[in-house]
Amino acid sequence: MRRCSNDWLLFVPLVFLLLACDSAKTDEKAKVTTETKTKAEEKRFSVRGVVKELYPDGKTAKIKHEAIPNYMAAMTMDFETHNTNELRGLSQGDLISFQMVVTETDGWIEKVQKLNAPPQQTPSIETMRIVREVDPLKPGDVMPDYSFTNEFGKAIKLSDYKGQALAITFIFTRCPFPTFCPRMSNNLLDAQKFILSQANAPTNWHLLTLTFDPQNDTPEVLKAYATRYKYDPSRWSFLTGELIDITAITEQFGQQFWTDAAAGGLNHNLRTAVIDAQGKVRTVFQGNTWTPEDLAKEIIEAAKAK
Repeated sequence: MRRCSNDWLLFVPLVFLLLACDSAKTDEKAKVTTETKTKAEEKRFSVRGVVKELYPDGKTAKIKHEAIPNYMAAMTMDFETHNTNELRGLSQGDLISFQMVVTETDGWIEKVQKLNAPPQQTPSIETMRIVREVDPLKPGDVMPDYSFTNEFGKAIKLSDYKGQALAITFIFTRCPFPTFCPRMSNNLLDAQKFILSQANAPTNWHLLTLTFDPQNDTPEVLKAYATRYKYDPSRWSFLTGELIDITAITEQFGQQFWTDAAAGGLNHNLRTAVIDAQGKVRTVFQGNTWTPEDLAKEIIEAAKAK
């Protein structure tokens, strides 16, 4: 029998070593490519603003910021940081500069610096609007009937969806920041996908997105916006209407929106409500930390109400 030479015994480990090195290089190249792609997808803006509130979590601040050319009007909104040290040493009323970083689905601030110059006091003038007195809604309350117009220009009432669970969220189409209105729209889309993927899931449910910027968000604008999210009109409608009705329903859920005429932008918080199949309020999600799965599960349970 012919024996392997010592050279052959040395060759085999060498081959494995070369293959391992090649694999490591490939992995490193893929990692660099991914990181480069991520950096390319980020948009960065240098912004100045005034700290209006610092939250207990140490990483979130409400900031009244200046207009960001070609991106966003001046507004007051909550920003998160990835590093709690970013906000250390700041106080309400401080004038700051920072970098706002946005990706397709996320946004945050970094490189926050306190400026020595005192903030310039600009009077804030809110647009006056006629409102009607309404009571806050809480879980178990019967949802009042409201009339709106959908993205096809068709008049609808909430009572048209009798027997169906509803998820209602509030946006304005010009809002560009990923964690605000775009996140609400993406979350509804993903919640819809989750429900449809579940075996034996109920079919008596519908999603509603209501604008609080009816002057800009006409049915035509809403239709174009909805198309961007590849919506299914049999499952999801985009609504506008009279400002007095929009103000009433938003106030009942704690959704606030106001126009700062001096700054020229809309300011708002975030609310998403679930109404059960019996027309009663089931859940009101605050902010943007809930997940599409959270919403989907609430809709599924709401659809079972008898």
